[in-house]
Amino acid sequence: MKPAWSVILFTTLAGAGQGLFLALFAGGASRDLAVAGSAVALVLLGAGLLASFFHLGHPERAWRSAAMWRTSWLSREVIVLPAFMAAVLAWGASNYLRFSEETILLIGGAGVLLAMALFVCTGMIYACLKFLQEWHTPLTVVNYTLLGSASGLTAAAALDPYYVMPALIVGALAYLARLASLARNARLRPKSTLATAIGIKHPRIVQIAQGAMGGSFNTREFFHGRPREVVRAVRWAFLALVFPVPALLLLSGQAWAAFLMQYAGLLAERWYFFADAKHPQNLYYQAIA
Repeated sequence: MKPAWSVILFTTLAGAGQGLFLALFAGGASRDLAVAGSAVALVLLGAGLLASFFHLGHPERAWRSAAMWRTSWLSREVIVLPAFMAAVLAWGASNYLRFSEETILLIGGAGVLLAMALFVCTGMIYACLKFLQEWHTPLTVVNYTLLGSASGLTAAAALDPYYVMPALIVGALAYLARLASLARNARLRPKSTLATAIGIKHPRIVQIAQGAMGGSFNTREFFHGRPREVVRAVRWAFLALVFPVPALLLLSGQAWAAFLMQYAGLLAERWYFFADAKHPQNLYYQAIA
């Protein structure tokens, strides 16, 4: 598939915002830290939301994307995201205004449920696509949840050293889960071939043309267009930057550097996530391209 930078930025920024809120709430952050952390989380979520608009052909019609909530995970994501942002804002405001502990806990609990629902909605947008074998697995949702939580915990560690050890633990779990998905995808075998695609039972089918002189929507939008060497290099880059390098930086007390390095790794990981998915239509359109 062709990686879309608007989606890459949205999923990584929003995931970090979700993870940061979950870290602060679960870690029992002080009121002052909760206020500051909520502001940072809202900035991350807002930046991700802004990036997502660049993925729309007609941004002015964005409100329509929520209309199919009964059947579309994307529509559900569109509904849950602003609700979660409102919960983060309310939680930060309730800490700033010194509301009762019970009220803060109630608002925070609602935020936790919405954060987890948002992780599920985002992951299921891809995991529900049966024709993309690399995505059609529960590991997709697990990876979105753990990687977002890990980046949020690293951001929390930059605000308070108390979160360094949780960031290392969750980061290690996220890394192992991503390695598991890579191992799974390496064992996949295509379910379709040229023979099954065109309904001809012949041991040797040779494609000599695509039926078009130039490129098309199919050749541009369902293939990343990069050499295998580039894809392989991106994979090794994110394997180094998502956890090993940030872990060393966290242990050396450089939490902000760890967060920035990890976020760079997440950008590479999300690019690879899309590039690694092989659309069945490419059996035809990429054989000659």
